[in-house]
Amino acid sequence: MKKNENSSMDSVPNRPYREWKAGNLKVALWKNKKDMEDGSEIEFKTVSLTRSYKRSNEDIWRHDVINLRRNDLQKAILVLQKAQEDLLLYNDGKDDE
Repeated sequence: MKKNENSSMDSVPNRPYREWKAGNLKVALWKNKKDMEDGSEIEFKTVSLTRSYKRSNEDIWRHDVINLRRNDLQKAILVLQKAQEDLLLYNDGKDDE
């Protein structure tokens, strides 16, 4: 269906097709579509990582979001594991929570 055939389709927000949550972190998988120059449409998936928090002097929830593509995931996992390794191996005895 083309976008201009049904205007109500344009107002439907894209929602994640899968989500996981651990504490204040949430990961969501999204299906996206892109119109190509030749008139065709391709579908691709993205990942959003959301960290929710409140500042101590505010009563408002804030959300930091990073959007990644499939090829970014393994790189993100690798650098996060390296950061965790450094924090665990070279712990100065302070709790960083």
